[in-house]
Amino acid sequence: MTTSPALETPAGAGVTVPGAPGPGSPGSPAEAPAPGSASRRRALPLALVTVLAAVAPLSWGTTYLVTTDFLPAGHPLFAGLARALPAGLVALALGRALPHGVWWFRAAVLGLLNIGFFFPFLFISAAHLPGGVAATLGAAQPLLVAFLAVAVLQEKLVFWRLAWAVVGAVGVGFVVLGRSAGLDAVGVLAGLAGTASMGLGVVLTKKWGRPAGVRPLAMAGWQLTAGGLFLLPLTLLVEGLPADVGPRALGGYLWLGLVGGLLAYALWFWAIGKLPVTRASLLGFLSPLMAAGLGVLVKGETFGPLQVVGLVLAFGAMLLGQLGGWRLRR
Repeated sequence: MTTSPALETPAGAGVTVPGAPGPGSPGSPAEAPAPGSASRRRALPLALVTVLAAVAPLSWGTTYLVTTDFLPAGHPLFAGLARALPAGLVALALGRALPHGVWWFRAAVLGLLNIGFFFPFLFISAAHLPGGVAATLGAAQPLLVAFLAVAVLQEKLVFWRLAWAVVGAVGVGFVVLGRSAGLDAVGVLAGLAGTASMGLGVVLTKKWGRPAGVRPLAMAGWQLTAGGLFLLPLTLLVEGLPADVGPRALGGYLWLGLVGGLLAYALWFWAIGKLPVTRASLLGFLSPLMAAGLGVLVKGETFGPLQVVGLVLAFGAMLLGQLGGWRLRR
């Protein structure tokens, strides 16, 4: 597994170039601080990056409650469009940067995977399944990302994090899959398809990085706009517009677009560039846990003993998965 960019050694560090001034010689750069002090200074920013990255899956966990209790039924494509396109246009205006060169293609691909495909699958799953069940399907994403990172990024497979991904998925299942959980084939297939789309999008986002000088907000704008433009004709042709969007539904769309779209994706794309991709994907366990927690707080659902065990497993896996582990050498 590659290390976080914040902890990587810069290219060329520790290498003496013939003819270049050596350490301590006139004109040479100042000596680097002791490794111990540098590590201590870098540890806090990495922890802060992880905390800020967690805002994204926490906000995405609210999608299921908002979809079922606030939005008009039967309009998953419009929900995805309303979440993506307005937020994308705002991000483009604030970011003040357009793609160039190969980034037109990359922005389109990432926009389809992370937004254009993922959003409709997410809302279809949320409409056909209980919120906790729909969110649980996303718990498979860390496992998928772990193997995609090996194939696409040539990262070393870290057994420690892979094991915690399995434990976390089991824990999330305990939390949200009660005996009364309903399973619908359309909802399950949509949930799994969305998980696969977002998983590949996360890995490619890590692989391609971000163009020099482009802020995460602009990067989020590219993808949200690309996904929204893909959904616009599809929504008009297949589904049409909702007949009545009242204040309650408008509030739901604003929440999903501004918080679950603009803010969450800007933070997420920024964090992916700084965290190992498997570590970042483990934060995805927060989404179904948030969905289950909102069920308790808002809808009066209760946790039994098995669900309490699941909470401990899921949170423990997410926290311990942020630590280092033993690598499986290929």
